[in-house]
Amino acid sequence: MLTRLISAEDPGSIPQALQALQKGQVAAFPTDTVYGIGTLAHSQEGIDQLFAIKGREADKAIPVLLGDLQALSQVTQGLSAMALRLAERFWPGPLTLVVPRHPSLPANLSIEATIGVRMPDHPIALALLRAAGPLAVTSANLSGGVNCVTAQEVLAQLGGRIALLLDGGRTPGGVPSTVVDCTGPQPRILRVGPLSLQELLAVLD
Repeated sequence: MLTRLISAEDPGSIPQALQALQKGQVAAFPTDTVYGIGTLAHSQEGIDQLFAIKGREADKAIPVLLGDLQALSQVTQGLSAMALRLAERFWPGPLTLVVPRHPSLPANLSIEATIGVRMPDHPIALALLRAAGPLAVTSANLSGGVNCVTAQEVLAQLGGRIALLLDGGRTPGGVPSTVVDCTGPQPRILRVGPLSLQELLAVLD
């Protein structure tokens, strides 16, 4: 497979990435942390490709990225008021919410009854997500490999494995998002990140 490298400044970059995703292919793009690879969240074939491309273990769930709050209804049912308040306050940003998964999502996305969802704070990622809808996204590197903050680093690890790569320049890198379980009566931090439990609770008071 030839990986097409397209500058994100090209006016046709988002339509070309969207076309690839709608064919069930995998595309790489910058986020507010590192580069990610994604496919349509409702594409079982595309999600299988994500696991194969990375050499990722099948029992490791893949998060879903959203471009707006309205897209939540496509990936979760029974969303709590707590989760919605946290999303309204901290999205787009470094907060992943673990919520009940929508029954329409492919089984290979997660072996659990929950999924992690986030809205990244990056203009290119948001433009693609708003055009494509929810995407299943994981970091653009081989499992166990170094996270990629430039398009060239992505090509070094995944060139020939993915259909398309949007080059948006260097990403900020830094600390991964705070992961919060929102399925109980109170938020529970599963991975420490930029947002503290105190900041989360302050929104809920």
